[in-house]
Amino acid sequence: MNIQMGETIKRLRNQKNITQEELAVAMNVSAAAVSKWETGITLPDISLLPQLAYYFKVSIDELMNYSESKMEQDILAFWKKHTAAMESFCLVEALQLSTAAIRQFPNDYRVMIIYAWDLIGGCADNDTTQILKYEKELEKICERILSGCRDISIRLDALTIKGKLLHAAGKTEEAKTLYYNELPDMYRTAGQKCEQLFPKDSAEFAAQLHQNMKDLALFFLNKKSKDIWFCSEGSLAEKTNAALTFCRALKDFGDTTGVADIQAYISYFADDFASKLTANSAKASLIAIMQDVMK
Repeated sequence: MNIQMGETIKRLRNQKNITQEELAVAMNVSAAAVSKWETGITLPDISLLPQLAYYFKVSIDELMNYSESKMEQDILAFWKKHTAAMESFCLVEALQLSTAAIRQFPNDYRVMIIYAWDLIGGCADNDTTQILKYEKELEKICERILSGCRDISIRLDALTIKGKLLHAAGKTEEAKTLYYNELPDMYRTAGQKCEQLFPKDSAEFAAQLHQNMKDLALFFLNKKSKDIWFCSEGSLAEKTNAALTFCRALKDFGDTTGVADIQAYISYFADDFASKLTANSAKASLIAIMQDVMK
């Protein structure tokens, strides 16, 4: 929350038609102290808040310029800036934003989990040294979320980070046990549960089933791209050739089975692989090959 108490004190003082010196006498402080309050250099001591509120005949919330709707607007503004920074891969800027936000909104679970992810550099490929560097702070955030937050998605993120902490500490089997016990498997996803809402001879069932098949296909293609890139040996040219071979196999599969929109799946895979080539400064010719497959 952006506390603008100084502006509020100045407004209330003017409404009461008194000088800074008169307010200073009433609060038993110096006129310079009141001046610093009103210019935002300092804030009144917390012990003075009830006295100031009584003097101006307002609530402490009003004195502090507190408003739930204003705080929500500020959080949403932070979220938009943070999302833009992440989409631009500006991780340093994202961490700066969430660090400022956690100071302003220390009890907001949404801000807590964003800040926690920023501390360890995102949800994947985490450096265990970085996780252990913030171990105590991350543990505190996770426990606060798990003991008080009712938002399922935030709780799942906290459990995920808790598992990463265990893994970083050399307790990988405990991390796996935590995940298998607490996180949903493929059969407990939202898509699967939506599919089970409908009779199997209904149009709604068919539509959800096809959507689930599409989601699983894209998930598989993402994993296959990583398999070729990270798990196979060889040069970038050899990996690109393996990716092209897979694209041809997809084309043959589509021609044989009549799978709709097979080119869209090929393009998705090729785009993912081309982005890996680009990020690793591959030759333009290799990137062009994958981009050509997307057409």
